[in-house]
Amino acid sequence: MKFISLPCVLALSLCACAGVFAQATSQTSGGLKGKVTLEDQPVPVHNVIIILTQLKLTTLTDEQGAYEFKDVPPGTYNLVARLDRIPDVVQRVEIKSGQTVELDIQLKLSGVREQVTVTASGDAQTALESFQGVTGLDATSLTERATSSLGEALEGQTGIAKRSSGPGSARPVIRGFDGNRVLIAQDGVGTGSLSYSSGDHGEPLNVLTVERVEVVRGPATLLYGSSAIGGMVNAVSGHEQPHEGLHGFVTGTGGSNNNQAGASAGLEYGNTRWLVWGNGGGLHTDEYHSPLGAVLNSQTHNWDITGGAGYFGKRGFFTASYSVNRSKFGVPYDRKNPDAEIVSLNPQRQDLRLNGGLSNLTGFFDHVHLTFDYSDYKHQELVEDTPQTQFFNKTYSYRALAEQKRQGKYSGTFGSSGFHRDYKVLGDEALVPPTTQDSFSLFGLQGIDLKRVAFQFGGRLERNAYDTVTSATRRNRDFTGFSGSAGVRVPLWDGAAFSGNYTHSYRAPSLDELYNKGPHPGNATFEIGNTNLQREAGDGLEFSLRHAKHNIRTEAHYFYYSLRDFIFLAPTGAILEALPVAEYHQGNSRYTGAEFDFSANLNKYLTLNTGLDYVNAKLAQLDKPLPRIPPLHARLGLEINYKNFRFAPEVSAVRPQTRLFTNETRTAGYALVNFTGGYTFAQKHAAHILSINGFNLNNKEYYNHLSFLKAFTPEIGRGVRATYTVRFF
Repeated sequence: MKFISLPCVLALSLCACAGVFAQATSQTSGGLKGKVTLEDQPVPVHNVIIILTQLKLTTLTDEQGAYEFKDVPPGTYNLVARLDRIPDVVQRVEIKSGQTVELDIQLKLSGVREQVTVTASGDAQTALESFQGVTGLDATSLTERATSSLGEALEGQTGIAKRSSGPGSARPVIRGFDGNRVLIAQDGVGTGSLSYSSGDHGEPLNVLTVERVEVVRGPATLLYGSSAIGGMVNAVSGHEQPHEGLHGFVTGTGGSNNNQAGASAGLEYGNTRWLVWGNGGGLHTDEYHSPLGAVLNSQTHNWDITGGAGYFGKRGFFTASYSVNRSKFGVPYDRKNPDAEIVSLNPQRQDLRLNGGLSNLTGFFDHVHLTFDYSDYKHQELVEDTPQTQFFNKTYSYRALAEQKRQGKYSGTFGSSGFHRDYKVLGDEALVPPTTQDSFSLFGLQGIDLKRVAFQFGGRLERNAYDTVTSATRRNRDFTGFSGSAGVRVPLWDGAAFSGNYTHSYRAPSLDELYNKGPHPGNATFEIGNTNLQREAGDGLEFSLRHAKHNIRTEAHYFYYSLRDFIFLAPTGAILEALPVAEYHQGNSRYTGAEFDFSANLNKYLTLNTGLDYVNAKLAQLDKPLPRIPPLHARLGLEINYKNFRFAPEVSAVRPQTRLFTNETRTAGYALVNFTGGYTFAQKHAAHILSINGFNLNNKEYYNHLSFLKAFTPEIGRGVRATYTVRFF
């Protein structure tokens, strides 16, 4: 295959450059040691994972909470303290020649915290170091929200909205991008679901059993492929490091508005080489209530279970896990429509994941990581509990990453990924014939850190091919495209940095955009695909200013994306089978917007939190707004911490959305009063956390502009959720 030659040449060139510029140091090594305690209490915490990210050095705290690194080269490093289901703590430390630094760490469950992400670059880095906008929610925050879907868990985070046809199908929208432009993944590999393809399809992820959720705002195509042209949501399972003894958690939750009840639990047992784990949970909600009354058929039910084991040697590791997820949720309907059908969906997913790798290698590469994933997803669309249409989606995915050995200023990641997908639909609404999709890609990401300025360059070559039942209107298609980026980061003052990033991205049309033909109630249209569609190509700029120092964390982002041959559904004005007809067309589009986050510890007890995001998107040649673009959103809150108690009131406000696509309905602005509160009690080997989450306390009637059902379905009214969690370690 000729297209492999370019990445190979690039890789060889980078190898040669790294070898030429590698430098040795004659300075005397130093050391780092300290003690880890929990939540302003003199309680030492053992088995905390301590990481020096730049050197990839790792150790564990002992029974007294102590840790130590020896023979550390002089330099400035990020020290990360990580404990399962407790937020990461990041400290910057400078080690001088021959010096041993003492640095104590407190694990905190609240207050201003710097985010740590692995999704944006494939390596652990702080938000300050990232070239792109990143958002992270840890297990404590996810449990506090205790929602029934991924979209609801992330709703309201800066730059993130939710698209839905009811609570069970809520899916994240990033900077106005939705569908096949936002990748939902678990541990870096797509979940294999069909949530991208329809407003009433849910995502089979239980947010109460993952370790954290990370979001890349903006193109993540270099490492993760063309379906991440608008951004990526990555659920991180954990289980990445062996430890001695037993870790675990037990959580119970209940809610008032929709009679919510749920529980989840997990255990992880390890020694110096082996790790065995299992977790699972379930959640049930009845129909929720709006200020206008019960929203009919909005109930949700889901449960999941996962088991796995791993071996971690001195230079290699291998893990295997198997998970099962089952859910059933209703699609709300208009009580005023006498012909309305009672529709529900029952997504089911089985997943087998194999991971392996080698580290501390000699030669150019330091670490190699291999992943294989088999996902078997299916769901039925039920009318009055009778199956009407069945969807089957089997995906075999693989991913190989090789990390370049850090040589002075130079670091990098190279890899390959791909998948084989077998998709078919049976029943009344079979929009497409049985189709297979094959994808293959090669990619590389190279960093150069000159201390006063850092650069990042990368490229990805990807091919997607569709093989379907051919006819006069449906034919096989294949697409090959290149994505690339170039970024710069400049430190401004202690704890602050400016970054600029240019991205060229490519997206192959999705199977649905090419081949759909028929009624699609989930998107409220009669859809007609277009096998003549070309690839989308985008060029984007993002500028960011970040500060994280002296109890203040702030981020400001501006982005501009120009997408050529943008694929969209264009209404024709006709009506078929009681649905408006829409055809897939292409044209140029433009997305631009800004995001702002600010958090400050005003004193020992009080923290201020604010945020704002705005996106403006349109079809450029027609100067027409694109559909379902989130309106301006802002939030203002306080967080009060006193001893073991926490109370955090917040006001979240949304402007009216008046920029409308053809036949799109306007939504009014609104303001919601919310709060979270909690009590934490720490012991030597456990932490008890009681959380209270109050939402829409002013009982405001409001409508989500991104909902497919906004014409007759208001959002949830006043309610309270309570959650109790015990984490033991």
